[in-house]
Parts: sequence; structure tokens; C-alpha cells
Amino acid sequence: MLLLALALWLALRGSLAVLDGERALPVLSSPVELQRDARGYLTVSAENRLDVARGLGYAHAQERFFQMDLMRRNAAGELSALVGPKALPLDQARRTHRFRHRAEAGIARLPADERALLDAYVAGVNAGLAALGARPPEYLLLRQAPKPWVAADTVLVAYGMYLDLQGAQGRDDIAMGLLHDAVPADWYAFLSQHSADWQAAMDDSRMAAVPLPASALPDALRVNKTACSDCSLQDARDLGSNNFAVAASHGADGRAILADDMHLGLRAPGTWFKARMKWQDAAGGHDVAGVTLPGAPLLVVGSNGRVAWGFTNTTSDWADVVALKLNTAGTHYLAGGTEKPLQRSVERIEIAGAAAVDQVVLESEWGPVLAQKAPAGQAYALRWVAHDVEGMNLRLMHMETAANVDDAVQLAAGAGLPAQNLLVADAGGRIAWTVIGAMPKRVGSEDIDRPQDWSDGRSRWQGYLGAAEQPRLVDPADGRLWTANSRMIGGDAMKLVGNGGWDLGARAMQIRDDLRAQDKFDEAGLHAIQLDHRALFLQRWRQLLLSQVLTPDFVATNGLADYRAEVDKSADAARPDAVGYLLVRAFREQALKSLFAPLAGLLEANGLKLRDLKLVPETPGWALIQAARPDTLPGAFKSWPELLQRAVLDSRKALIDQHGSLAAATWGADNPTGMRHPLSAAVPALSSWLDQTGQGMAGDSHMPRVHNHGHGQSERMVVSPGHEEKGILVIPGGQSGHPLSPFYRGDHAAWLAAEPLPFLPGKATHRLVLRP
Repeated sequence: MLLLALALWLALRGSLAVLDGERALPVLSSPVELQRDARGYLTVSAENRLDVARGLGYAHAQERFFQMDLMRRNAAGELSALVGPKALPLDQARRTHRFRHRAEAGIARLPADERALLDAYVAGVNAGLAALGARPPEYLLLRQAPKPWVAADTVLVAYGMYLDLQGAQGRDDIAMGLLHDAVPADWYAFLSQHSADWQAAMDDSRMAAVPLPASALPDALRVNKTACSDCSLQDARDLGSNNFAVAASHGADGRAILADDMHLGLRAPGTWFKARMKWQDAAGGHDVAGVTLPGAPLLVVGSNGRVAWGFTNTTSDWADVVALKLNTAGTHYLAGGTEKPLQRSVERIEIAGAAAVDQVVLESEWGPVLAQKAPAGQAYALRWVAHDVEGMNLRLMHMETAANVDDAVQLAAGAGLPAQNLLVADAGGRIAWTVIGAMPKRVGSEDIDRPQDWSDGRSRWQGYLGAAEQPRLVDPADGRLWTANSRMIGGDAMKLVGNGGWDLGARAMQIRDDLRAQDKFDEAGLHAIQLDHRALFLQRWRQLLLSQVLTPDFVATNGLADYRAEVDKSADAARPDAVGYLLVRAFREQALKSLFAPLAGLLEANGLKLRDLKLVPETPGWALIQAARPDTLPGAFKSWPELLQRAVLDSRKALIDQHGSLAAATWGADNPTGMRHPLSAAVPALSSWLDQTGQGMAGDSHMPRVHNHGHGQSERMVVSPGHEEKGILVIPGGQSGHPLSPFYRGDHAAWLAAEPLPFLPGKATHRLVLRP
């Protein structure tokens, strides 16, 4: 047993990254130096950008190869070959997109400089994997061997971000179509309106409120014909992000400063890998720093000394659902007035420990046919930017050498990545916003929120917008910019981007108001906004409870004195120790679930969920509660006071059942970090070793500091280009994916404690030289 334990220990140690000394790397054209500081923050130095890519690939493979493998397999629909039949349903859903096929076709069309960078990175990854003394520990548990990296795998990693950030894949349009057909037109307009209460567009444009219709509540909202098993709401896009910037007029010492915190699912290891990269070319020396995505050779967000940039998800509309008109046999569809055959492909899904499964994928000229049920004689096809070659390339590499905001804004239009709100700041003190990513040029479509009939050729995508056509805000008079996944602009520009399920807007409003609350900011001031967890959004619900719902008789009859006391004293912020915050939050969710339960049941009966809708439940729900009209009350209740009081009692009981007592029902107890390794659930005995340290967290969805049950700030960055030494950069977890690495938890304590870490690496504690 001792010998077995020693052998296992040596195998695990053998799969740790090499940190010091010299190694031969024949694919190099010149030496590459890999330095790490005490937390594992990597600096790659070389004589040219291609050797930097090789060095970065080497380090990524040594520290994070299993994470990279999961990301490529997730996008390609190849997880079953690694982990077995449990992953088959997910693989089958992914194969609809045939992303490996698209990746292989796309890399053949890359410009020469992008392809050269990709090939250099792939060579570095495979060299780094081969240099490990043993395979990464996850493969030992799975009894599998890692497969080499190929160029298409890097594109698949990027497709994985499409799946994360634009995950609706047509369900939203189909759900909106179902809602449209189930209620009168005035009720559809009322339900689908964007919030007039929480508006924070950067151009100060406003949306007018759509009034509550005079007619009675439609049956689809009144009568619960099908009980919903999942009535959960979604009026916040936790997979979103915040970024904001101040120009020289509002930055300390006359500097432009940029802040960025991207919100993703939190896991071990984290999404990002911190890197500083230095090289020379004909233009001189380059020094860039920020976060990279293991599996890709690019700096995702960061600073190059002249320009700093950050992303948030646009949450705009980058896909359309086309209602295909099929022939009787279901083999042909109508397009441009003529019948065309559906193209048939067979995707073979390999499964570890079981026989392979073949999946048939049908495709139209607009995209693959979805599995979602459609009316008789029809099928739904998905027209999605991710399926086009314009949606994927490595043009983001040019951000590393952008000289000013004008350069950055110009290159944004041709970049192939999931469309993001790009905020940039430059060393001259200027700031700008635009959308980075391919934006379709829609023709003939009047309502893009529902399935469309493109059969006569009048409605279609006519290519993509050029740089001059994409919306932008450069040098705003206010000297401040901000985005937070909500509506960012109005007018014709808003029509170009479309609503992909915009966030309610309370978070963006709080950021905007924080920025306007003082005249000057330094890095610490912007970092403080990232950590703002005041519960401004919930205050109207708190007041509703205190002034209308928690009446003396109701409180006395149901023993709610402690409940009311907590709502009164501890609902001002999403603090870990706050009971009142969780009570108000749970009351709101229960009240809205009660309002929309009939609609949720209708959607479930059609294979959809309430959260699939591009609808913010808060806006119509609050209007209905405030109006309190008897003819708009859901049929399950006799009065509005009954609905609201029942929401108090039901939500309170659920919290006590979950936490044991009201006093124990704190927001932190309900909202822990929970950063788990992908294999810890399968091997619970190793969970304490594999998972990151957890604690109850401050923050929630409708405030700048986002942390909502496993979704949160995947990095916090604040930087002024040219003054990177004053910047801040911290990630949850650490640099390495290996639990025995000293860098596995390198940043985690600082991230939990909301402490800033330096934007640039510290003093080098490890030095590895790779030689040709």
C-alpha cells in the first residue's frame, strides 16, 4: 500500500509544470523565457510574436491542458469519448452545430498572419504537453490519455465562448413566438417591453413605458393549465459582465482609466490565465499584459501600454430563427420561391465504454434544423453568426498593437468572436465604445424577436456591417462610459444590435450613478465600484413589504415579527450576514413566480422554459402589482393581498426548510462560492483537494458586484494605459489547474477578500528558458 501510494504521488508530481531550468524546444526560432512570480503570473519574453505564442502555448498546456481539453470537447460535442455516456445528451445537442467541421473549414480561410500565430501556438501546446513527466491527474482518474492539440481545437475553444455567451440558440425567438400567439397584441407589447424604470443607456436615450392594457388578464396568464416544474425567472444575465471607463477629465492625474470584470460560471480552475508578453518587431518593442484564455494565443482583455480594453457581453440579437416551409415528405424546404433539399450529415459520437452513436444533422442554407417542435408542415432553422466564417477569426491579435482608441474601434468590426461591448481607453486620455464582432446586416425583417418566414427571399441577412456602419461612441462629452449587458444605446443603432434578452438595467444604472457621483477617480476608486453591493434595486420591494404586506394583523397571526425586523434592518445590501436581504429577494422571486406560473406552464408544455423568453418579468410584474386590478389577478388567488402574503409565507418556509431557521438564512449561507473541479462530484473523496475554498459571498445580480450562486466576477481588472504599475488584476482560484501546484490557489484568498492585486507580475521567483 505504501509503495502504491508512493507511485501515485510520484505520478502526480510528474505531471506538474516545469518551472525552472532550460529545456529544448525545436519549434522555436529564438530562445523564449518563461518567468513566474510568487502567484504564478506568467511573463513570456521572446524576440518575436510567434515565439511568444509558442511559449504561451507551452505554459498553457503544462498548467491547464485538461481545462483546454474539456473546452474543445464541449464545443465539438466530444465529451462522451472522454467521460462516457452521461455526456451523450450534451454532445448530441452540440453536434447540431457541427462546430468541428466549421472550425476546420474556417482555419483554411484565415489570413496568413493569423494562421501563422495559430500554428505557432499549437506547436507550443503539444511541446508543453509532451514535456510533462506524466499525464495530467484527471486523465489518471478517467483512465484516458490526452490527445494532441490541433489548430481547429483553438477555434473550438472560441466556439465554446459562443455557447456560453449566446446560449439561447433560438429558444428565445421560439418562446417569444409562442407568447405572441397566446395573448392579444397589447398584452404582448406590455409583457415584452424593456424597463422604463431602470435605464442607463450611454447615450441617455430612454424607452417609454408601455401601459397596462385596459382589457382583463389573458387566459395564458390567468389559468394554470399545466403546472410548471421549473418556474424560475431570468431578468438578469449573470453570464454578462461590467466594464466602465473615465476619460482624462475624470481620471486621476489626467489619465484615462478602464475597469472590467467579466461574469461567468465560477469553477476550478478558473476561466482565465494571467500573462504578460514581450517581443520585438519592425515597429519596436511590445509589452502587453492581462488575461488569456487557455487554448488560444491571444490576450483577451488587458493593456498594451498605449491602449487598454475590456469586454462585456452585448446580450444583443445575433441569431434569427427561420420557420421553414417543408414539403409533405419533410425533405425539402421553400427558399427564394423554389424548393431546395435539406442537406444531411451524419455525426459519429464516440463514447468511452460504449458503442458509438450516429446522429443525423439536417441543414438548410440558413443553418441547421433545430430539434424544437414546430407547427405541422414546418421546422425551425437557426441563422447564427457563430455558423458563419465571419464569426470566427484571430483578428483580436491586432488589439495588442493598437496605438489609440481610433485603431481599436476600427479593427473591432472585422474581429471574429462572440459580439462584445468593447470599451477602450488610451494613453492620450481618450475613451470609446463600440461592438467588437461580426454584426449581420438584416434586410426585410420587421420583427426579429420571433420565428420568421424567409421563404420568398425578401427577409434575409445580406452580409455583415462594415466598420463605418457599426455603432460607436468616441470621446463622450460626459467623459464616462459603462456597459453591463443591458440596453446600451437607442435609436437606429439599437435596431442594428437588437435585443437578445438584455439585462434589466439596474446594475448599469448603479454603475452609471457611481461614476457620476464624483468628479475624479483613480484605480482604487473604480475598483470600489466593482465591489459595490448595495441593494438599490430591491428597495422598492422592501418598501412594498413594510408598507403594504406586513400589516400588524398579518404579522401577528403568522408569527412574523422576526421576519419584519430583519426586512427592516438588514436588507440594504447583499452582505453575507444579511438575513433581510435574502428575505426580500426570496419574496420578490416568489411573487413573480406566482404571477407568471400559468405562462411558465404553457411554455413547458411546448418544451420551453419561462427563462427562454426575452422578457424581463420585473417590469410587467411590478406594474401588475402596483395596479392591483381585480381583472388582472391570476386565477389561483382571490385577491392581490393574498398573492403577496402567500409569497411571504411560501418563501419564508422554503428558506427555513433549507437553512434550519430564519436566523441562519443569511445571504452568505445561500450564496457561497462553490468553485468545484469538474471531477469532484464524481470523486467526492477528493473534493477538498480539488475544489477551491468556499465562503458566503457579497453581491448579487442587480448590482455592480455580481455573485449569484456560482456565477460571478471571473476577473477584476482596473488599468490606465501607460501606467500599468498602478493597475489591479485578480482572478478567482489561481494560475494552475493542477491541485498540487503552488499556483492552484494563488489569487483565491485575495479574490475572496476583495483585495486588489497588482496588474503586472511581481518579482520573478521561477525562470525557465526554452531554446531552439
